[in-house]
Amino acid sequence: MTVLSRLILRYRTASAVHGFCTRSSEIDLTIAESAVALSSAIPVENSNVKGRNVQWVFLGCPGVGKGTYAARLSNLLGVPHIATGDLVRQELSSYGPLSSQLADIVNQGKLISDEIIINLLSKRLEESQAKGATGFILDGFPRTVRQAEILEGVTDIDLVINLKLREEALIAKCLGRRICSECGGNYNVACIDIKGEDGSPRMYMPPLLPPPNCESKLITRSDDTEEVVKERLLVYNEKSRPVEEFYRARGKLLEFTLPGGIPESWTKLLQALNLDNHADK
Repeated sequence: MTVLSRLILRYRTASAVHGFCTRSSEIDLTIAESAVALSSAIPVENSNVKGRNVQWVFLGCPGVGKGTYAARLSNLLGVPHIATGDLVRQELSSYGPLSSQLADIVNQGKLISDEIIINLLSKRLEESQAKGATGFILDGFPRTVRQAEILEGVTDIDLVINLKLREEALIAKCLGRRICSECGGNYNVACIDIKGEDGSPRMYMPPLLPPPNCESKLITRSDDTEEVVKERLLVYNEKSRPVEEFYRARGKLLEFTLPGGIPESWTKLLQALNLDNHADK
């Protein structure tokens, strides 16, 4: 009940300051209830459990590679990789009551509401907790300061990894993404080769091509169009950049600029995370 009271007070105050909407009290109560669900999935006590695994967050523009590197670290460290984008896509494919609403939001490149995201995340964390997991790597959450405050209120995040990439490379990567319609594998047909200028190094990112059995089954995500990609980048710059400052002010932000493709970037990321001894795995 202490957590519930604190969160309701915090988000009612936040809405009064930001003028969230005319029904702010009703919406704040809904968000507070979602936050309580989140705190149930990540008990406050777990943040201090001796020997618990990492609780990390990946930040970065859409298409930068959060899922790729978070999934690799998940396998390396033995903790769940929880990507809110995957949770949304699963909900879309379920054809449940949220499907049509989510489809409209996603296809326009807009941000999904805190209430929906937190509820989806809470359910996924509860599943991990039921399996005995004591850590996680979040990918795609938080995307706003409001979400970061909710997460801060229920657990201690150890580290926030902010992946960065040149915008021209980002757009090319997003437009080159492909998914196998049969196995769900993620691939990229873009070959990015950007010459270095003004002292900056050349950037080369080879395509991540599918195996022969997937070649004829590749599809493009409906939201991977140039118009939607640019809209997502615009939304990120407006809404999510302040999240970087939120964690930077708390001394938890690790900035990592991707120097190239996976082989080059992965090794250097492990070095930045002091995980060099895991490189052979």
